[in-house]
Amino acid sequence: MVMRLVIFCLGKVLRIKITIEYDGTSYVGWQKQINGKSIQEEIEKCLKHLFKEEINLYVAGRTDSGVHAIEQVAHFDTNYFIDPKKIYLALNSLLQKSKNKISILNSEEVSSNFHSRFSAKKRTYLYKILNRKTFSPLDYNRFYHIPFFLDENLMINSSRFLIGNHDFNSFRSKDCQARNSVRTIENIIIIRNDDKIEIEISAKSFLHNQVRIIVGTLLNIGRKFWNEQKLLEILQARDRNFAGPTAPSLGLYLKKIDY
Repeated sequence: MVMRLVIFCLGKVLRIKITIEYDGTSYVGWQKQINGKSIQEEIEKCLKHLFKEEINLYVAGRTDSGVHAIEQVAHFDTNYFIDPKKIYLALNSLLQKSKNKISILNSEEVSSNFHSRFSAKKRTYLYKILNRKTFSPLDYNRFYHIPFFLDENLMINSSRFLIGNHDFNSFRSKDCQARNSVRTIENIIIIRNDDKIEIEISAKSFLHNQVRIIVGTLLNIGRKFWNEQKLLEILQARDRNFAGPTAPSLGLYLKKIDY
């Protein structure tokens, strides 16, 4: 499809918000890195081609290698005007040509006061588990396959200890750079649908690997390695060594950013 775009210099800065969906399997993560292809780098390449200037993207939440996004949000500033409602279509055309598994769902002009990261009021992550004896080639790299039975009711009951404002030092990676490990989890929803389990966790912000460590800990409870009370003990220990393993990135999705 050939798209005709009108572009001209504004003489002022225009701020554009974009909503992004991507399969993170073949990327090193959101952030630009020297060791591989990143989501940020691929979109910025297309933006440079489109606007004929260097564009820097600012994102709501940086995702790690292998993590997917259903509705990631980013913004950028530009001195040139293209109809904001057509930007996402033009970007998708370029992304498809370069065989990227990235889709821009929407583009819109926003106020200069808007910031994709700092204006966010809530972030929701989703973790998908395939709980059956055999793996699914159709869901490969989309679900974490657990061939052993998980008791989702134990996982639901124990997850309640995590709701609210707590020190989550037990649930962050050892290389996490956040100065403060206190966070507020607003909600945790765990739902089984036949052989698939989804864990949805919402908070204003998260520590590095917090969601994946929570999931790994809940899986140990679901397999009855630990009882429900164990999660409270882990939380109170404030020590990463007490929590469960970090669940793999392939089952994790950034689901939604609320503003």
